[in-house]
Amino acid sequence: MSANESSKLIIGVHGLANKPEEKILAEWWEKSMIEGLQKNSRLSVTSLDFLSVHWADFMYPNPDPKPDAYREAKSGNLKYYKDGWLDYIRSRVLDVGGDFLDFIKDKLEMDKTAEKVLKKKLPDLYRYYKEEAIRKELRGRLTKAIIDNRDKRLMLVAHSMGSIIAYDVLRELGRDNPNLSVEHFVTIGSPLGLPHVKHMILKESPIIRTPSIVKKWTNFADRRDPVALDIHLRDDYEENYAGVKVKDDLVMNDWGDINHKSYGYLRTPEFSDVLKTFI
Repeated sequence: MSANESSKLIIGVHGLANKPEEKILAEWWEKSMIEGLQKNSRLSVTSLDFLSVHWADFMYPNPDPKPDAYREAKSGNLKYYKDGWLDYIRSRVLDVGGDFLDFIKDKLEMDKTAEKVLKKKLPDLYRYYKEEAIRKELRGRLTKAIIDNRDKRLMLVAHSMGSIIAYDVLRELGRDNPNLSVEHFVTIGSPLGLPHVKHMILKESPIIRTPSIVKKWTNFADRRDPVALDIHLRDDYEENYAGVKVKDDLVMNDWGDINHKSYGYLRTPEFSDVLKTFI
């Protein structure tokens, strides 16, 4: 491996709910990414420079005893998402309607309703916003991983609630350590477009935008994923001072169920293209 190759690192942040042991989850993430590279990009890759930032152990007393284990995709299941004219129409409607819906929800004081929903349906995220000790610990783990590897070219991949933690950390680092750099920020199955999430961001930052230390931001979402309810972040997040704006890309998460699983996102052809370019 050349010196240039060894200077690259993929950092991953998992999402909502309890998880298997840290080592196992990291192994399954890496296997998913490698599977995508092998099947979609025809690369003979057997390992990646990958670091998993695990936080479920701080929220749960024991690892998930019966996790939804990684399994290989069925033959022919990994396909590019084909954008059609309906996608264009929907994106235009959502771009216009998103701000309007946020405005209406603010006027109707639906943040209180949102908190009730979070507490019932997304307890991890509810606790993250309510308990300072949790925010400090979860952000601290990712902050340390980035600072410890500041001499490397970084690709930060964040799934589900992990994308919220990652975004918050990147904004903080932009203020406190402006010389840091993340080459590519990749969000998968992200709830960053939800009005309540944006409301909480505004409590800490005067404007919702791409973090200043991010050189590129790609957001992957499956239309069927209920957590990534707002699949278009571009209309919600302004560009940073360097002109970097989030790029939204629709994918087909083959995992099934609610099409939210990280393993499904990590082996989509679109994600493989981004990963191949980075490595």
